[in-house]
Amino acid sequence: MSTPNSLYLRHRFPPEIISHCVWLYFRFTLSYRDVEEMMAVRGVQLTYETV
Repeated sequence: MSTPNSLYLRHRFPPEIISHCVWLYFRFTLSYRDVEEMMAVRGVQLTYETV
């Protein structure tokens, strides 16, 4: 089985950011735009298409 970091090779954002966005999306049934806004509050600039 591959290590968690190897799953995120060649991605723009660190594994922690990707995991947090996915967790928010599924845990709270948010829209992609909601996740985008929540990450912007934390200082992470991304678009809803990225999520």
